[in-house]
Amino acid sequence: MTTDLMRTETKRLLLLGHDYLGAGGIEARFAERGYQVERVQVIPPDRFEDPGVDVDFPDPRDYDAVLVLGARWSVYSDQVASWVKPELELLGTADEAGVPVFGICFGGQMLAQAHGGEVVASPAPEIGPQVVAGIPAVAGIWTQWHHDRFVPPPDATVVGANAAAPQAFVLRRNLAVQFHPEVDADSVRGWVEDGGAEDARGRGLDPEVLLEHVASLDADVRVRAAALVDYFLDQVATGR
Repeated sequence: MTTDLMRTETKRLLLLGHDYLGAGGIEARFAERGYQVERVQVIPPDRFEDPGVDVDFPDPRDYDAVLVLGARWSVYSDQVASWVKPELELLGTADEAGVPVFGICFGGQMLAQAHGGEVVASPAPEIGPQVVAGIPAVAGIWTQWHHDRFVPPPDATVVGANAAAPQAFVLRRNLAVQFHPEVDADSVRGWVEDGGAEDARGRGLDPEVLLEHVASLDADVRVRAAALVDYFLDQVATGR
């Protein structure tokens, strides 16, 4: 299918970002598939140190799909309770209405929390490229940066995992992934410069070596990110 044909029908994608809005190859593929992206940043940059904001979320039923990105906070932190609860309600409304949701890292954890799973501190935090086993759209090396992990809902189907954590699950029209298919070396460098260097060093990692590793994967990951969106739209979102 050509790009021109992909753009013949415009649909609306609600992109929920918490502390960042960039979704790289994931967002690009949605656009190629005919989606108009509408972004909502939950936490303004001047509130990152005090993230307990009140948020008036849009109605997910006004959209054809929802993409929920990562965050530097924990789902269970009291700091973010003011907006986590209404965002969980948004995810519940989307599920009831059959609106497909794709959750990445924190977004995947929110899907678990919303639908009967839970989010817990990980005994094996993952930073940098890690191997994931699973279905073809999920299997491979993906960049990670998380200290929590999700416990999938009891009725979910796990489609990706590694020794550290469940890495992907499907539940009705919801896809949750623990890894970051949307990031490249430039975006990870932003994380490193925003406090991530200290975090990496605390895990025994050299930030520059980590960035070189991420950069070596950029071209391949962009192709695989597109395939992951195709899997979401063609199989998960259609309920196949």
